[in-house]
Amino acid sequence: MSLALKCVLGALAVLMIALLAKTRSFYIAGLVPLFPTFAIIAHYIVGSERLASDLRSTAIFGLWSLLPYAAYLFSIVLLSERFTLVVTLTLGALAWATAAGLLLTVWTRVYPAV
Repeated sequence: MSLALKCVLGALAVLMIALLAKTRSFYIAGLVPLFPTFAIIAHYIVGSERLASDLRSTAIFGLWSLLPYAAYLFSIVLLSERFTLVVTLTLGALAWATAAGLLLTVWTRVYPAV
């Protein structure tokens, strides 16, 4: 049941993005993926299975995880008028993956697993 609810939430988010993309306020479609649906799920699971300090660490990592997303968005801004959509999105995803890999490398060195 829990998995089905998560699927429905994801489908609703995609539907909302698709509908908003067709309106005059199409830019709001960029806000929908930032609703913390999955963060709420992750925080609930961590918070119910681990210590409050672990939930806090998860939230702090979540703040740092905004950096790879920013790298993706900056890539889209810089590349969208120079390349095709597919190339732009691919390079944006590569920028995100690179920044996420760097974040994970730094995080595991600063906060080694106990």
